[in-house]
Amino acid sequence: MEKKAAEILLDVKAVFLRPEEPFTWASGIKSPIYCDNRLVLSYPEERTAIKKGMVELIKKEYPEVEVIMGTATAGIPMAALAADEMGIPMGYVRSDAKKHGKQNQIEGKISPGQKVVIVEDLISTGGSVKTVVNALKEAGAEILGVAAIFTYGLPDSFKNFEEMGVEFRTLSNYDVLIKVAAEKGYVKPEMLDKLKQWKSDPKDESWIK
Repeated sequence: MEKKAAEILLDVKAVFLRPEEPFTWASGIKSPIYCDNRLVLSYPEERTAIKKGMVELIKKEYPEVEVIMGTATAGIPMAALAADEMGIPMGYVRSDAKKHGKQNQIEGKISPGQKVVIVEDLISTGGSVKTVVNALKEAGAEILGVAAIFTYGLPDSFKNFEEMGVEFRTLSNYDVLIKVAAEKGYVKPEMLDKLKQWKSDPKDESWIK
């Protein structure tokens, strides 16, 4: 599934590689990759394949799951698709509590002790997941882990998840994707060294030169 998912993400341009003209992230980091997995939603066949892959991943890694919670906003659609396929409850967690109404941060029913899997579209550093993890822990949920479509596999992500005491699993990852990209002609094979260098330390811009 790692290779198949990578092919889908590249084909629909949900993941785009441009090492010759790096993207600039909000953090200021220069990156050869841009990811918007929400684009998969616009392609029914590919969306179904990713959904089935996510369900298989969750069943394999977290068979005791009772509730799926998406991260707002990008994780919500895949959380809903997976939960519907599995026939289990679903909800989502906002980055902050609402300023009106009941001022909820968690949308959907969650009970203390329920076994939860968090669904995310992308794991970069894991920073956005931390808020979700904290909110669910405060609600008394037992977090089995995080399931995502894709990860860059950056060193900071493993460090942050270790600090949270939560594990994550993904359908595909950066290492697999760049190999598939070279095989299918999305990037020139000679660009692989640059792409690997960026991943080892994204803050070091020497890979651009």
